Amino acid sequence: MIHYYKLFKYLGFALLPLALNSHFATLPVLAQTTVQKSIGTSVPFTCSEKESTIKLKNPPKVTFGRTTIYIGYQQVSLVNKNPRIIRFDNGVKKWCRSDYETTKDDSTGYGLLWDGKGVLYGVFSATGSQIGNDFRRFALGRWLTSYGTGGGPKVAIIARINPTNGNVNYATFVTAKKPSDGKTNSLIVNNLSWNGANLTVSGQSWWSPRRADKSPMTCAGSSPYIYKAIFTGDLKRVTSASAVNCR
Repeated sequence: MIHYYKLFKYLGFALLPLALNSHFATLPVLAQTTVQKSIGTSVPFTCSEKESTIKLKNPPKVTFGRTTIYIGYQQVSLVNKNPRIIRFDNGVKKWCRSDYETTKDDSTGYGLLWDGKGVLYGVFSATGSQIGNDFRRFALGRWLTSYGTGGGPKVAIIARINPTNGNVNYATFVTAKKPSDGKTNSLIVNNLSWNGANLTVSGQSWWSPRRADKSPMTCAGSSPYIYKAIFTGDLKRVTSASAVNCR
């Protein structure tokens, strides 16, 4: 019995490092799935402002270590807003983008999701299409390539952004569609989630939310409807779309 005891004791100590190594090997995987998100009221700032000034305005932001990215808009005229997004490292501006949308349409930034590495999504708004540069140039080949017909209702735009320099890789519009005349209706995003492959977008959609095939749903009751769409990470397809009281 003494020999068996010594054998088990020896095996226990021998296998302990393997168990510990196996445990700690999972830690990087857990770290990779960590994301930060912030969706809220858009606030004004300019690319020339210091981080301390922007921070006091409490815009949507995501932070990893000493790096923070803020999103908002600049009031470029009495009747026009254009989106702004800025990154600070250790309080020093690394980049700021003011060129995503430069038309006369009112557009703001109001949401971010970031994994601290290469996955960064921004949420923007639009109220129509105007002549000039806007998110349409980033949406070619994606789920919805434009605002659609009409103008006035506020819709969402989801953009995949390179966190190193702020370049937009691609984007999609997320809108509702009126079954009566086919014109665009409002949709507001209030949550994002990322599982490493798919982006889930939740929000409020006015009559009527879109199905995955982009057609308008049939809904009961009045707007807004609680809406959820699951996008592939490249924003080319919606794999699932649902809304409360709609089918």
